[in-house]
Amino acid sequence: SSVMAGTRSATAKAAADIEDARHVAAPMAHVLLVCLQACCALVTVIEPNLHILATATLAVYAGAHRSIKPAAQGNTEAMTKQDAMRFPVIGSCVLFGFFVLFKYLPKDLVNKLLTGYFVVLGIFALVGCLSPVLARFVPKSFAGKVMKFGTLPTIPLITDGPSKLECTPPELIAGVAACGFCGWYVMEKHWVANNALGLAFSLTGVEFLTLDSVQIGAILLVGLFFYDIFWVFFTPVMVTVAKSFDAPIKLLFPRVVEPGSKSPFSMLGLGDIVVPGIYVALTLRMDLQRAARAKAEGKPAPKRYFPAVIFGYFAGLATTIAVMNVFNTAQPALLYIVPGILGATFLRALVAGGVKELKEIWAFVEAGEEEGADEPKKSK
Repeated sequence: SSVMAGTRSATAKAAADIEDARHVAAPMAHVLLVCLQACCALVTVIEPNLHILATATLAVYAGAHRSIKPAAQGNTEAMTKQDAMRFPVIGSCVLFGFFVLFKYLPKDLVNKLLTGYFVVLGIFALVGCLSPVLARFVPKSFAGKVMKFGTLPTIPLITDGPSKLECTPPELIAGVAACGFCGWYVMEKHWVANNALGLAFSLTGVEFLTLDSVQIGAILLVGLFFYDIFWVFFTPVMVTVAKSFDAPIKLLFPRVVEPGSKSPFSMLGLGDIVVPGIYVALTLRMDLQRAARAKAEGKPAPKRYFPAVIFGYFAGLATTIAVMNVFNTAQPALLYIVPGILGATFLRALVAGGVKELKEIWAFVEAGEEEGADEPKKSK
């Protein structure tokens, strides 16, 4: 009987693994993201400001829903309070380092090295986005078959150690397609290829980098609020690096070229999607956790925060674009996005239940983590 029980357990686990491999969160948001890029490339140029708003908001929405399963399974990298406090300092060092590289080394050489690095990462990111979709179009037994190819040695700056080379057929097919797609990006540097890689990075970042509490999210966002203001308004560093960096760390939005225009594209950095996105994703998981707890205790469903917070993101980004157009100068997006999403959180709490609700939300810690714990969840 123990053998039979073990067999049933293994079968159930295999079935669960197959379902995970076929799971596509927020499919309509993904479809709309693809349609936006395809429409702009094949049909007509979409008004850039609307294109930015729609693409960024859909990416945050999709990424938030993608984070639900990995967070529940512990397959994410959680940021601690110490990480959140250090992040603006580390980010400043990295940003200034790139500024120095572009200033004193040949720009083409730096960009070739960065392109190679991001293309390797892009292959893995694209596989993660494409394989669940492909898995839905093949038989379940085929989708769950694991093929082994040996061991991959450590890749500096990319992997922490040797990795087993194994994959499912959908992952293999997605990998071949991703390699071809990245080859197209390297040769042409087409904006569609750039955005596909950028969106894959954004969705993967929001999916697997998590915050465990509202407090950690607030610390991170407030720190980056001042980081963005300093590097955009008080130095030329941020704008110089963004314009010099020829790699998929920003999304490009085509626009009708006007006389005197320096670039045929509007730009949005991936950080303006991923950083607010991981906080928005936290509020979605918080809604689900609080609803499940209330149901288990036989209490009325609590108020939801995700709709208000993602609207706060949309409003903050829209304000960024409006101010940028009025003053015709680059704006630090987090200057407007951070008040938008934090303000939406706390105003929603006050409306829902006053100071008591506000204190409860401020003290929220995601299930499975002790408040103030410094150990991250299991790394992906």
